[in-house]
Amino acid sequence: MSQHRTGLTLGKFAPLHAGHQFMIETAIKEMDEVIVVIYDCPETTHIPLRVRSNWIRTLYPQVHVIEAWDGSNEIGDTPEIKRMHETYILQKLAGRKITHFYSSEFYGDHMSAALGAVNRQVDPDRNTFPVSGTQVRGNPFDNRKFLSPVVYKDMIAKVVFLGAPSTGKSTLTAHMAKQMHTGWMAEYGREYWEKHQMDRRLSLEQLEEIAEGHLEREELLVKEARDVLFVDTNAITTYMFSHYYHGTATPRLTQLAVDAASRYELVFVCDTDIPYEDTWDRSGEVQRFVFQKQIIADLKMRQIPYFLLQGTLEERAEKVSHILKIYHIYHSLIECIMTHTGSGGRE
Repeated sequence: MSQHRTGLTLGKFAPLHAGHQFMIETAIKEMDEVIVVIYDCPETTHIPLRVRSNWIRTLYPQVHVIEAWDGSNEIGDTPEIKRMHETYILQKLAGRKITHFYSSEFYGDHMSAALGAVNRQVDPDRNTFPVSGTQVRGNPFDNRKFLSPVVYKDMIAKVVFLGAPSTGKSTLTAHMAKQMHTGWMAEYGREYWEKHQMDRRLSLEQLEEIAEGHLEREELLVKEARDVLFVDTNAITTYMFSHYYHGTATPRLTQLAVDAASRYELVFVCDTDIPYEDTWDRSGEVQRFVFQKQIIADLKMRQIPYFLLQGTLEERAEKVSHILKIYHIYHSLIECIMTHTGSGGRE
C-alpha cells in the first residue's frame, strides 16, 4: 500500500495572497491531507487571526487549519530560534506524521528535517507570483489582483450613512467617495422603488428584495474599493420602512437588519438640520422628523455606536474625514470615540 501523504505549511498569511494560495493548492494536488498552521501576529497586521484563518477555511474547506495563538513570531537563522519553532510545531501536531513540508522560505530546510519530511519548495524565487505580504500590506488596492475577493473584502472598511429622507445622505456619500478616490454604494431602495412602486407602495416581499439587492450590489462594489466603501443606507432602514408601511417585516428582511448591525465599521447619521427637499416621492417634513427619531431610537436599541453629522456638506465631510483618520479597520471603535473630541459616540 502507498504511504498516506500529509503535507504541512505554516505562516502568518497577512494577508493570504496568490503566492500563498499557489503553495496551498500545490499541496492539495500532491497530498492526501494538508495541514496549515497560521500564527497570530498583531505586530505585523491588525487583521485578527480568526479572520485570516477563515480565509483559508472558506477557500479550502478540505484543509485542516490550526490556529497558533501562542506561537512565537521571532524570526531568525540562529540555532536557538530554529529549535524553538521546531519544538512548537512538533507539540502543535501532537504526534501527527508529516511526510512533506511546503514552503518557499529558508526555514524549509530545518523544519522539514525536524519533521522527518520532504522539503517541498514551491516557487521560492517568486517567479510565478511576484508578490509578498509586505507588498500587499503597503498598498492593498494596487495589489488586489493578487488577492482573492474573499480576502480583499475583509480589508475594506464599510462606512454607512443613515438618516431620514432628505437629510443629505446621497450627496455626502458621493462626495466622500470622490474625496477619497474610492467607490460608493447608492441607495438601491430608491432605484427599486421608482421602477416597482404601485401607488407609492411596495409589498413586504419587494422590500425584502430591496435589502437583498442592496447587499448583492454592495458585495460587488467592495471588491474595487480603495480602503473604504461608502454606503448610502442599509437593511435596517428598509426594515423600518417595512414596519412603517405594513406594521411588520418578513423573517428574511428582519435577519438582514440584524446582520447589518455588525456589518459596517462606522455608522454616521445625517441630521435634519438642512432644508427639506419636498419631492413627490417623499412623505413630508413632519414625517422626516418622526422617521429620524425612529432611526436614532433603533440604533440605540441595537446598541450600534454612531456619529451624528450636522451643518453644511463641507462641515459634515470634514467630520467624517477626521474620524476616518483616527479609525482603522479592526481597531477598537471605543478608542476612536474617545479620541474624537467633536462629539460623543452615541448622540
